[in-house]
Amino acid sequence: MRLIKKLDKYILKNYLLLFAGTFFICLFIFIMQFIWQYIDDLVGKGLSWTILAEFLFYASLTLVPMSLPLAVLLASLITFGNLGEKLELLSMKAAGIPLIRILCPIFIVALLICGASFVFQDRVQPQATRQLATLLWSMRQKSPEADIPEGIFYSDIPGYSIFVERKDTKTGMLHGVMIYSTKGGYDKMEIVLADSARLRGTEDQKHLMLMLYGGERFRNMDSQTGNMLKANIPYMRETFHTEVDMIPFDANFNMMDANLFNGDAKTKELTHILSGIDSLNHISDSLGHYYHKITKNQYLKGSFPLETQDSAALMARVEAQEPLDSTYEYLTPDQRKNTIQTALSSAQSTLSEFEYRGMTTESTNSTLRRHHMEARKKFTHSLACLIFFFIGAPLGAIIRKGGLGVPVVVSVLVFLFYYIVNAGGEKMAKSGEWAVWFGIWLSTMVLTPMGLFLVSKANKDSVVFNIEGYQNFFMRLLGLRTKRKLNKKEIILNEPDYPALKTELQALIGDCVQYGSRKKLLNIPSYYAIFFRFHEDHTIRDIKDRVEALVEQLHNSRDTVIIGLLNEMPILYTDAHARPFNNKRQNVIAGVILPFGLLLWLRIWRFRLRLHQDISLIQKLGQQIIERIDKNIA
Repeated sequence: MRLIKKLDKYILKNYLLLFAGTFFICLFIFIMQFIWQYIDDLVGKGLSWTILAEFLFYASLTLVPMSLPLAVLLASLITFGNLGEKLELLSMKAAGIPLIRILCPIFIVALLICGASFVFQDRVQPQATRQLATLLWSMRQKSPEADIPEGIFYSDIPGYSIFVERKDTKTGMLHGVMIYSTKGGYDKMEIVLADSARLRGTEDQKHLMLMLYGGERFRNMDSQTGNMLKANIPYMRETFHTEVDMIPFDANFNMMDANLFNGDAKTKELTHILSGIDSLNHISDSLGHYYHKITKNQYLKGSFPLETQDSAALMARVEAQEPLDSTYEYLTPDQRKNTIQTALSSAQSTLSEFEYRGMTTESTNSTLRRHHMEARKKFTHSLACLIFFFIGAPLGAIIRKGGLGVPVVVSVLVFLFYYIVNAGGEKMAKSGEWAVWFGIWLSTMVLTPMGLFLVSKANKDSVVFNIEGYQNFFMRLLGLRTKRKLNKKEIILNEPDYPALKTELQALIGDCVQYGSRKKLLNIPSYYAIFFRFHEDHTIRDIKDRVEALVEQLHNSRDTVIIGLLNEMPILYTDAHARPFNNKRQNVIAGVILPFGLLLWLRIWRFRLRLHQDISLIQKLGQQIIERIDKNIA
């Protein structure tokens, strides 16, 4: 018996071709979005095509794990949508092949893609991420004159901090320029104010030429660091109309050392991440024990900071547990002042020390969370391929629409939902508000039941996307009704028996009058009777059946006026005005749960009022039909 049959080959052929096409389309879309994100780092830098090609290559490698799930989803949708649209899927089921067996070959391929994605993320993606980060950092350092922003200080040029109020992108002019220059050291700082300036690289790409127009230069003339604290520091003020500064800066593209990014969790393989987690846990534990020991020895034992002749006596009063106020009153005015200053200084020093310890601890914990996140993301991104298969394949079998229309729309919606849930979980895990495992696995936990549900429905041929079914459900829930749409028949085989129908209408009108006076529908309904003493309303059911029978018979009339009156005849609900559920136990439970029961009671009151209007309308329309029948008979 052959393991791979002709049917499997046929399904695999259709799927693999679509998967290859959709994968490259998805990868191209993600690359375009990635390039747009870093467009400022690429444009105007004079980068060679080899550098740009290398950038695109590494960027595409980092985006492969995100493109694979979407490609699996889209290819599965289109494949089974085509099979359903061409009735091939129906033929397979008619031949006795269950849907689970039809999914088997693509399921095996999805498993292989899932495993390949994990290996790729563990071996290839870290290297690509490291090289891409190196390229981005190197490109940002190539032409800083194109990167100077507006309204903030730019300090990527060594020794200079430049503030630009406004920048003209067409001419390259910088307006409202303020420059802090520390190229000679902080003791020889220069401040330059200029109306406008222009910054560009020289031809040898070894310097930046800063041309200043209409400004002033302030230069410190005292090189002694100690004199920097004096109020009367001598300085030189220089006014210029045009001035040129040459700034040493190698603007050629120089690749930085990629090993500088080895500490980032995104550039590590799984084994290295686990090793890093062990090291970070050891560091975190060591810091915790060290800080606990210092805090216990330094702050919990207490100390008396005063060094006076009476310090021993003061300590004795403190050890005797005398009130602090009395101890403070014992001090001289100078000692009180020194005590307050010492306490304030000690408190500020302690606060700064604890803030530093908190920053150190939070930095270690943040790095540890990032390592845990990257370790789990290698599994979740891989499993996303398998989950999207279980979503896409049954969706295609249910929708039965091929091509790039409906499948693309559904795929985008599903992927957007996945991306939002996944991004939200990662953000909460990164900030530490959620546990890392919960934030990273949230998208998997949400989408897995959805996939299993769709597979179950598709296997049972359940109508999941029947719009009419959902419409009827919400109309029943909200109490909405459809109107009658009766048209005059072209051919009538049986003419209505108008005398008999007239008699039936008169009897129906009389019963409606009696029902309305007996039920008193305009009164407030009894909460206890609705939920705990329910009795079925057989009278209204009988009235509804008689109305429908009269409508069916009068529909054979040739009189268009009667047809119009029949279209206005209401469709009665026989249970909505009397009880919320058909089951007695459910009614009792709903009545006990007071907030829920109160809402249902208000809903029933609304249906009673509407039933009163319907009964009145039946009487009115019935009388008009009787008058029309009398006119036709005469």
